[in-house]
Amino acid sequence: MAFDRMESATYLASLLAKSFSRALQERGQKLGFAPGQFPVLLELWSEEGLTQKQLLDRMDIEQATMANTLARMERDGLIVRRKHPTDKRAQQIFLTDKAKQMEAEAKEAALAADQSHFSGFRHFERELLLEYMRMAIANGTRN
Repeated sequence: MAFDRMESATYLASLLAKSFSRALQERGQKLGFAPGQFPVLLELWSEEGLTQKQLLDRMDIEQATMANTLARMERDGLIVRRKHPTDKRAQQIFLTDKAKQMEAEAKEAALAADQSHFSGFRHFERELLLEYMRMAIANGTRN
């Protein structure tokens, strides 16, 4: 049987991820963040003072990618790093006022990116797709 990329969940998920990323990039650029920074911002909006290791434990990305993302975020004025009070090798990561002030608009930008992709979906179709996505992600983490 021939491989049909349009029947491949892996291929389609890759296209969908790129499309969501582009939609968020268009909206996020205006606010001052990149799509790759958004997951880090979400974690820090939820809990500040995390270390790089704690962020890595919460997110599924490579250590080098995290280090580069944090360096860019520091350069862009979104985070500051401070020495950890008890672990001399670690640094805690805190949001700047700039990053704190963009939280509501950034989350609205992400919702708008979502809504642009779910145009024409009925509510239950959107919910079902999200549930299937969560199931597929959970299955992938077990492998």
